Amino acid sequence: MTSRERILAACEGRPTDHTPLTTWCFGLPAPPALRWERDGQPRDYWYSLRMEHLHTIAVPWTLADDFRRVQAWQSLGVDDLLDVSIPWSMSPEVTFTESLTPAGASDAYAVRAREYATPSGRLRHAVRQTDPEPPGWPVQPGSVPLIEDFNIPRAVEHAVSSPADVPIIPHLFAPPDDAAQAWFAQRMADVAPFARAEGIAVQAWSAFGMDGVVWLTGTEGAIMMALDQPEAFGALVDTIAATDYARTELALSSPDVDLVVQRGWYSSTDFWSPALFDRFVFPHLQELAALTHRHGRKLGYVMTTGVQKLGPRLADAGVDVLYFVDPLQDAVDLDWARRELAPRMTLVGGCNALTVGSRDPQRLAAEVAHAMETLADTNRLILHPVDALFPDTPWSGVEALIEAWKRVC
Repeated sequence: MTSRERILAACEGRPTDHTPLTTWCFGLPAPPALRWERDGQPRDYWYSLRMEHLHTIAVPWTLADDFRRVQAWQSLGVDDLLDVSIPWSMSPEVTFTESLTPAGASDAYAVRAREYATPSGRLRHAVRQTDPEPPGWPVQPGSVPLIEDFNIPRAVEHAVSSPADVPIIPHLFAPPDDAAQAWFAQRMADVAPFARAEGIAVQAWSAFGMDGVVWLTGTEGAIMMALDQPEAFGALVDTIAATDYARTELALSSPDVDLVVQRGWYSSTDFWSPALFDRFVFPHLQELAALTHRHGRKLGYVMTTGVQKLGPRLADAGVDVLYFVDPLQDAVDLDWARRELAPRMTLVGGCNALTVGSRDPQRLAAEVAHAMETLADTNRLILHPVDALFPDTPWSGVEALIEAWKRVC
């Protein structure tokens, strides 16, 4: 089987020649034999273009680099997917100015701010500029993009700091315009020939869901608005969902996209009760699943904690592929996952990246063996270290993971 055939079979619960092993690279330090150079710069760390439009990499990661990473994993017998991050747009009437307040003037850190002028009013977004990250990690951009993980803990003023800001967001996070659609068409024209030739599945990251809300409000702001101003919060959720739906429609317009994925790192029980999840997340997720299934594709969803509480509701909504089932940090009972989830969804996970980084190959082998013994015969397992391999992941751990998987796959 090709990697694409194997992944899609697992997504449908069909038998495969062996249980797939995949990883996500978030700055994984590659061994010297698997490194390369591009434009005179060494690619010492591996990433994925699922990070595109969301993160800034010190040495820009290109589509050609994604292709090389796929080939490197395949040379080791590991499956991989090509990720396409679907863009969004800003209304043409919007303008913005940027400013930098030096450290000490109003805060211990320098503060970068972006002020938007829109037909629905003005909005200010201000973020502390902190010290550089260690090598391999994404870097804080020298501006204040609306969507960026760095913004959440560093915000001086979140983009949405009160209900009055909510009507402005449709101008800033809008469905893909002509330029965004043209970008996507060109990206798929570049991706599709390689994916077909190499037998690689393509997944499009097309929906932010509650992650988008938390990027705009911060975690505390989102929770308090949901409780204290539920109408305004619901309007913000609806805005994110409408653009997510349009981005997903764009992704599904390409016959070469096999899966679409909604982020859900900020949609778990770390943030939301099941009642709030059902009120604000479930209906839009159900709509997205229906859209995806009308096009004959699969919908993936990322949830790293609270799976035993909310995983069944993801299946009820129509999610086909659950990223992730984590027996370590989320303490998911894999026997429970086999009974309650595997009949309805494909489960990605079974081991944890912390174990890969633990330099304890026996512990890792036991984790892999347990996942395989419990879930492999459901034909619904894609073994994956949850959730990604990071700059502090040693390559020896990666080798131990591959060896443990090959012994039982």
